[in-house]
Order: sequence, then C-alpha cells, then structure tokens
Amino acid sequence: MVKYEAELFDNERYTLGESPYYDPRYSRFSWVDIINGRLWIMGSAGKKACFDLGQPIGAAVPLQRSEGFLLAAMDGLYIYEDGKAKKYLDLTETYKPYWRSNDAKADPSGRLWFGASVADDEHEAEGNLYCYSAGVVKCMQANTRISNGMAWSKDRKSFFFSDSLEYAVFIYDNDPETGIITNRRVLFTVENGVPDGLTIDSDDNIWVAIWGGNRIEKHDGRTGELLAEITVPAKQTSSCCFCGDDMTTLFITSAGVGLTGEYDGCLFTCKVDAQGTAPDYAVL
Repeated sequence: MVKYEAELFDNERYTLGESPYYDPRYSRFSWVDIINGRLWIMGSAGKKACFDLGQPIGAAVPLQRSEGFLLAAMDGLYIYEDGKAKKYLDLTETYKPYWRSNDAKADPSGRLWFGASVADDEHEAEGNLYCYSAGVVKCMQANTRISNGMAWSKDRKSFFFSDSLEYAVFIYDNDPETGIITNRRVLFTVENGVPDGLTIDSDDNIWVAIWGGNRIEKHDGRTGELLAEITVPAKQTSSCCFCGDDMTTLFITSAGVGLTGEYDGCLFTCKVDAQGTAPDYAVL
C-alpha cells in the first residue's frame, strides 16, 4: 500500500473546515467553516477573503454561470455573487427545525445534491440526501445518518456516497439522464474513524477523508480495495479535492472544534500519483 504525508497549506485553524473546491477556471481555492457560517475564498495570488452568511454553511458549490457559489445552508440554498448572498430556495418546509445542510456537490448535469443532517447534539443522527434541479427538490436517499461525500464515475453510471455513521462508502447505479440512483450496496467500510468528504480521480478511485483518523484513504472504485493512505497531522480530517494546474495534488480540510493539536482545523495539501478532474458546476 502506498503511503503519503500531507503538508501544511494554511495554518489558520477553522472550527469545522469542509467543502473544499479548486476551480481551475480561476485558479481559485474555496472552502467553508460550517459552524461559523463562513465561506472562504483564496485566489491565485494567495490572498484570502471571507463571507459570513450568519448561519451554518454545509457546502459552497461553484456556479457554472459566474464566479459565484450556491451555498447549502441551515434554512435554504443561497446564491453568493459579488460579495452578497440571496436566498434562492427555502428549505424550511423540507428540513426539520434542527437539521442543517451538510455536504453538497453538483453532478455532471449541474444538478445540486445535498445532505440534511442534525445540527445539534440533542437529537439522534438522522437526515436525507436530496437533489435540486429545475425548481424541484427530490429525496434521493431517505434515512441517512450523516450525509457526506459524493462523486460520480467517469462514465456517469455510478454514484458514490459516504454516510458517516454507517461507517461505509456506498455505490449506486446512476441514470445519467434522470439522475435517479438505484441498487445501493457497500463499496467499502472504514475502521478507526468514519468516512467523511470524498473525491474521485480520473481512474475512478475514491479518496475519502477519515474523520477521527488523521488520514485520507484511497480505495479502488470498483472493488473497494484500500490502495493508499495519506497521513494528515489533524485528527478530524474532513474532506478533500484535487487541485493545481495538473490536478495531481489533494487539497485537504480539517476541523479544530474541541481539539488542541497544533494543526487541528488547518488546511493541507499532498502531491499524489493520481490525477483528478475539474469539478462539476451547479446550473440554475
């Protein structure tokens, strides 16, 4: 098994860093600090900018039409453009009062997929996985525990999804035309931590962050076999994406909430022997 070591990218500590994106159109990094409700953006010059939504942000997905983002938040989906956010879709009738959005991704057709998870420690973990397209929100997977990473295979016929408290990454059959997913089965399970955010490389292998495990795991997207590990000097490793001109470096987020380690909550990178692809963009 191949072993890698992650390197520090940004030593600022984020309470719950998540939803890393690298947008090659603008050589731009972005991520969110979920609990603090902040979207962070870093351009090619390395300067960081922050937007505070005033409520938890589960994910920020780049828009196809502009340099903006679609934010999956506590009470709805918001469009963030030109330094301002405007509610695009109200979710108060869809979510329970103590739910919030967690992870989100656009699929290759531009549909937005987003999970709802419990936002406090008073309720048992529960939620659903949703998809928004053409003005309609559909529940794609009911009764999730903690919705997290999502990815689609190169041929768009497979969908990958991590449900953290099921300790598993699942694979589904995906209909590229309709976005309907069926035939859920376990691709692999995780020990010594839980599967969090994930990304996919150009060979359809899955790179998943292990929350509580100080690492990223690479698994074969067909067999689930563990192929490689990246050691990360942060316990709550939360998500990852590919970045750089050649898309051969992983950009990694972590969480610092309740932790005292020097690098808990920081951002990291790791050069790997794999290549990612450009992200999919949300189409409104």
